[in-house]
Amino acid sequence: MLTPQALIGFGQVRHTRLSPQHHAFAYPTYFLMLPLRSLKSAASQHAPWSINRPGWLSFFEQDHGDGRAPAQGGALAWLDELLLREGVADAVGEVWLHTTPRVLGYSFKPVSFWYCHRAADDQGGALRAIVVEVNNTFGERHCYLLDTPRWGVEQRADKVFHVSPFNAVTGHYRFRFLRSTQAGRERTLACIDYHHDSDNAVLQTSVSGTLEPLTRSALRRALWRYPLMTLGVVLHIHTQALRLWLKKVPFFRKPTPPEALVSRQSHP
Repeated sequence: MLTPQALIGFGQVRHTRLSPQHHAFAYPTYFLMLPLRSLKSAASQHAPWSINRPGWLSFFEQDHGDGRAPAQGGALAWLDELLLREGVADAVGEVWLHTTPRVLGYSFKPVSFWYCHRAADDQGGALRAIVVEVNNTFGERHCYLLDTPRWGVEQRADKVFHVSPFNAVTGHYRFRFLRSTQAGRERTLACIDYHHDSDNAVLQTSVSGTLEPLTRSALRRALWRYPLMTLGVVLHIHTQALRLWLKKVPFFRKPTPPEALVSRQSHP
């Protein structure tokens, strides 16, 4: 069996606010799709990009979870502990992390997705859980655990964490994930829609992209096209916030963050 390799996705981020004012934007992006269990092998140290060490484009495990260093098991050890604590003991197969890298040493990750699979001999390594790791601009973090998800099938979780000052911490999220192959090219799509109630969507967001091996050529293309991509994420956040403020969208002060790092999905 071939060892999974690190991938890079080139695609688009989309936001559409439906209420109380219509507001939409989209911008190009790229992201990493990393098979973390496979990257623990010694061969990963010879990758054309930087893992836990400085570089033009790099990935540091301490940017995720509880920030533990590789010597303490890194992000993967944190994830395995989280899953066991939440009663998910059989997600021992590959873990694919969809995340943004550090670029020139800087990164802000609004959301990362951990796709946790069963062992290869258990239902063919089927998807077992998804952890949606959310960061806000106040340096706070929360994770939504989606248990026994299925590709293309909607999952729900009550909103408990403050992200935008233009959305109250009420209602719920609806998640939908796809990973497919079209015309020989692998694509991924993650959708997160925010609802005040069961009927009315307030915000629809998605990140999508076409995946390819993370080679030196792909790395150069990403850096050439978007040399300040991660800094641009923060700039986009504040620019769009100003536009919402000018449209007089109601503003909500940041509440105290939830005591628990993890919350579970809800059911309709």
